[in-house]
Amino acid sequence: MRFQSYFNSAIKIIQLYDGTVPLQHFLKQYFSQHKKHGSRDRRIIAHVCYNFYRPGKAFLNISAEERLKLAIFICNDDIKEWKFLFEDEWLNNYNNLEKRIVFIQSKYSFSPPDIFPFYDATSQSLDNDAFAKAFFVQPDVFLRIRPGFNDAVTKKLQSHNIQYNIIEENCISLPPSTNINLVTDIDKEAVVQDYASQQVKSFFKIVEKAFSRQLSAISKEAFQNRIMIWDCCAGSGGKSILAYDVLKNIELTTSDIRPSIIQNLKQRFAKADIKKYKTFVYDAANQHFNQPTFPNPKFPIPNSSYDLIICDAPCTGSGTWSRTPEQLYFFDAIKIEEYATRQQEIISNSVPYLKTDGFFLYITCSVFEKENEAIADFIQQKLKLELIKMELIKGYAKKADTMFAALFKKN
Repeated sequence: MRFQSYFNSAIKIIQLYDGTVPLQHFLKQYFSQHKKHGSRDRRIIAHVCYNFYRPGKAFLNISAEERLKLAIFICNDDIKEWKFLFEDEWLNNYNNLEKRIVFIQSKYSFSPPDIFPFYDATSQSLDNDAFAKAFFVQPDVFLRIRPGFNDAVTKKLQSHNIQYNIIEENCISLPPSTNINLVTDIDKEAVVQDYASQQVKSFFKIVEKAFSRQLSAISKEAFQNRIMIWDCCAGSGGKSILAYDVLKNIELTTSDIRPSIIQNLKQRFAKADIKKYKTFVYDAANQHFNQPTFPNPKFPIPNSSYDLIICDAPCTGSGTWSRTPEQLYFFDAIKIEEYATRQQEIISNSVPYLKTDGFFLYITCSVFEKENEAIADFIQQKLKLELIKMELIKGYAKKADTMFAALFKKN
């Protein structure tokens, strides 16, 4: 049977995989070495491999085969091709996710904390049970439609008969398997950006309002491009593009520790028609510069330069683990403290470049208090910035990520 073969292939991959690289990269390498698998085969095998890791830390005391069977049962709304794995008792309890969970609880001794056994470490406003159960559901793909392209994007989706839901203005969700690159012009017309990440725009709106008050004192011409922004852990530039779309008249500087991701950022900016910006490779934790593009190669950033510093800090990524469940499966809690220390170093090295009356926006995709509220306390107590707004952006009820953001002002 073909699906029995898929099951066996998934078990083989799981036995080889040790978590040292993202599962996505491991699967790509594996399939390049085993070319007998066609595109549909690869998609199904990859899907059930991700299923295996969705129960997180639960069911670690059973065989890989039994765990994969259990995971396929819980994590899929349609198992008609997998019925050969299950007895009638299982199939009679298949109606919906909650019923499947209750049934599995009757067969195995487990509860939501077994999936995600870090309840004591999370932000207080997190619904731990809801967050843990969300690991059984593959998140949606989210698009942020860029200004002026709403009609163009929705018409393209409709013409390709692609199902989508309007979540809010310019934010739409698509089924997880949607290959949106074949439909719309990504980064020019729309950005692939999770729902929670898009909510950062509300923090940019606060900055926009603060600077707009100055319009009464200076001419609009003088105000053009006045908001100086440094995205100090820019990654591939998603938050920078969002800032560009919300704040519009900005002078943008971006940096990241990884040269390869800076190249990706440049390609995205070209598609997004962002032409006026500076970028350089920079280790923000250790203040080490590499390949700066500024005139001064030794110290490219003058003190007190920026009206807004965006710090989307390296973190555990725990708020995104429903997309990468293997990270939960292999996670060691010691990493929380390691990331928190690094975050403090990055922030301490970045805040000196903030102007008086400037804003500092701290962001993580973590659910852990030591990376979130504790860092916000550090910024207030040690660096003497004023907290303006702080929020844990919960996406688990929307099949989305969970993020933390806090906006500060230098008085």
